[in-house]
Amino acid sequence: MGRHSRRGPAGTPADKAETTASAGTTGTTGNAGATETTGTAARASGSGGPAAQGGGPLPGQVPGPGTGRRRRGPADEGTPAHGTPAHGTPQSTPSHGVPGVRGGHPEQREPGGGWGDVSDAGSGPHPGAGHGIPGPRQDRSAPRQDYVEAFTDGGGDPYASVTDWNGVPEPGPGPDVEGGGGKRGGRARLLTGIAAAAVITVLGVVVASQVTGGADDSDDRPQAAPGGGARDTDDPASRSDERPPPPGGPAIKPDAAPVTYGQKMGEKYPLDAKLKASGDFEAMPGFDKAPGKGQVFRYRVDVEKGLGLDGPLFAQAVQKTLNDKRSWAHAGARAFERISSGKPDFVITLASPGTTAAWCAKSGLDTTQDNVSCDSAATDRVMINAYRWAQGAKTYGDAIHPYRQMLINHEVGHRLGFNHTDCTKDGDLAPVMQQQTKFLEHDGIKCKANPWAFPKD
Repeated sequence: MGRHSRRGPAGTPADKAETTASAGTTGTTGNAGATETTGTAARASGSGGPAAQGGGPLPGQVPGPGTGRRRRGPADEGTPAHGTPAHGTPQSTPSHGVPGVRGGHPEQREPGGGWGDVSDAGSGPHPGAGHGIPGPRQDRSAPRQDYVEAFTDGGGDPYASVTDWNGVPEPGPGPDVEGGGGKRGGRARLLTGIAAAAVITVLGVVVASQVTGGADDSDDRPQAAPGGGARDTDDPASRSDERPPPPGGPAIKPDAAPVTYGQKMGEKYPLDAKLKASGDFEAMPGFDKAPGKGQVFRYRVDVEKGLGLDGPLFAQAVQKTLNDKRSWAHAGARAFERISSGKPDFVITLASPGTTAAWCAKSGLDTTQDNVSCDSAATDRVMINAYRWAQGAKTYGDAIHPYRQMLINHEVGHRLGFNHTDCTKDGDLAPVMQQQTKFLEHDGIKCKANPWAFPKD
């Protein structure tokens, strides 16, 4: 109801008469001036008498119906000591901070309301406490304390792991400030909790979008097609790379095994029969110790630069061939040791046909006819024609490995002092010192190819 909506009932005629009689009796006790003064004072004082000032009705007086408002006593704050002013007289302003009494229904302050219990507003008694007068309002800019406490656990921050940006722990709740029950700390914790919740929400949205986007990308990505496609060039990590080929498709070849010495020696290599290379030589590095206890011959292996042939393979073949028991190391009579520095007994040299001819000519030998090798006795070089090493001879056909062994044994045999000889019986093995590059048949005798000095062993 409104502030001025309730009024008390008018006094009865008996009450008016009693009041008039009392006023008349008072007015007759003195002269006329006194009487009027006293009546005016009575009217001016209004409720200033004992009954009006909260002391209750006078003795023997029956109280009339009230106005529905509570009368304040002299002890009530905000009421002048001399009583309520007459109607129309301005009322005095109450002291600063002291609320006035509102008419109508009093404001209800129930414990546990939306803004907390008003009893927590301060440490001292409120003005008008115990008389139904509401105290100072709590600051409604802050949320309810029990709502704030729902975000905390013993004063800690449940989101400290994601909101503690500076590594500084948040201080615990301090004493109440301004009667707000730690409103500043509570507000900070609330904002921290909200920020943490926002961060977690954003992260969840990002992760969900990535998962969804990844699924969409996998559906929209062009698939591999026969003959190549977008995934063949742009997606090297395609799962199809690890899948086995379909039935009937090309099989995946395993890594090729290292080529053995025998395989290399059994293969022919391309080389021009009229090649003349640089004329410069390179000593093959390394050292191969003589395996036997007989007379030791130390030699070096040189390979002409620019041949394009396997120099280390040639050096390995020389060492293996000369120290074979079927060769000149037979019965331990000799041993051959390869060196790459120091003074050798001779130098086994792999050279182009043109360079071979030049070095053989120094010893009066012509190798241009039939494109053969020689032992240049006037020098320290045993010349092996690179064309014959690479391509072999018709007398040996495709048996290139034994032909290479024959070349080494024949020319080193000359260095050891052995001369040419031929087989004397049809079907016999040709001696290693026979010119097997040129022929296996002579005077109606057919000889068999033989690379060894002592083949029966």
